[in-house]
Amino acid sequence: MVNIIGLGYIGLPTALMMAAHGVEVVGTDYNKELVATLKSGKTTFKEDGIDELFQKAIEAGIVFTTEYQVTDTYIVSVPTPYDKFSKKVDACYVVAAVKDVMKVCPKGATVVIESTVSPGTIDRFVRPVIEENGFVIGRDIHLVHAPERIIPGNMIYELLHNNRTIGADDPKIGQIIKKYYSSFCQGEIVITDIRTAEMTKVVENTFRAVNIAFANELAKICRHDNMDVYEIIRICNMHPRVNILQPGPGVGGHCISVDPWFLVGDYPSLAKVIDESMKTNDGMPDFVLNRIYEIMKKHGMTDIGRVGLYGLTYKENVDDMRESPTLQMIESMERHLCGNMVKIYDPFIKKDVVPSQMHDFDEFINSVDFIVILVGHDEIKENMEKLRGKVILDTRNICDIEGVHKL
Repeated sequence: MVNIIGLGYIGLPTALMMAAHGVEVVGTDYNKELVATLKSGKTTFKEDGIDELFQKAIEAGIVFTTEYQVTDTYIVSVPTPYDKFSKKVDACYVVAAVKDVMKVCPKGATVVIESTVSPGTIDRFVRPVIEENGFVIGRDIHLVHAPERIIPGNMIYELLHNNRTIGADDPKIGQIIKKYYSSFCQGEIVITDIRTAEMTKVVENTFRAVNIAFANELAKICRHDNMDVYEIIRICNMHPRVNILQPGPGVGGHCISVDPWFLVGDYPSLAKVIDESMKTNDGMPDFVLNRIYEIMKKHGMTDIGRVGLYGLTYKENVDDMRESPTLQMIESMERHLCGNMVKIYDPFIKKDVVPSQMHDFDEFINSVDFIVILVGHDEIKENMEKLRGKVILDTRNICDIEGVHKL
């Protein structure tokens, strides 16, 4: 039996996938409301294919509980935020989960850390917890790092098809854990040491963050001289060795907007390019705000209350708002005393989470003169005709209406 600790955006799909492919799984989370929802037969977030996978896992016998189990394998999949001042990983949730595992686990058990951590985190934080409880690592408790590699909006496909990395002190233990992931993973599963596994996951996300920062910097350069950054990127990407990503209003989610800071925090004198790239990405919400004010001035608009922000999530067609650029913009606007005045709408966010939030698309469109597209949900792509006659700032390059403003 595998006890999966943490049933959030990563832990729950992993638990469901293993259970649906023949692994006996118990999912544990301290959040009683979350566990009660799962026990009632409902999933806790929206994701293509997750409801069908949930039903398969239920039929296979998956169990949800707030209690840690006595078993031989634990997979810890809890959040790993970073300290915004030191830029270092905050391993408190991982440490707390491992401490609770130590209270119930038998000798010979394997603890798998699936949470993304910076290089050396397991050495600094996890090993001491195990040793403080009287266990000898490698004899009494085996330690593995198998970082997740999926993205909201495409979780089910990526769980099945993405390659995986398993870091283990003992390659034989790595092979045992590989069998669990091989139950569903059709990609290549590489076994290496723990520190290498920690580093590769962070480097993957850092590479993309730096690429996005380059695109965002290009957007600023092109805006300065009134050039079309999207056309320039399109032409450059025709070169066989060039692949520039797209600029946008900022970088959200719990991976690309967070993980690179781990390297900055741990290697402040070395990670200079990474540091500047993250600052560039973090500055994009304010850049968009400046564009909004420029466009309002150009069109003679004075009523900020007639401005509508479309999109609250950090990417299209998901309900995940973690590190959302829109939320960062609203926070900045509140500092300038106008955050409560703009209208805000997102079809995937049903509860009121910000001031002036609306819940009907047509009502939202009709209540504003100036629409800022911050997320490219399918809904707005399919209803572009309703935007005609409005002033539009399209930060996602999805709108082909004549006269639309771009980044």
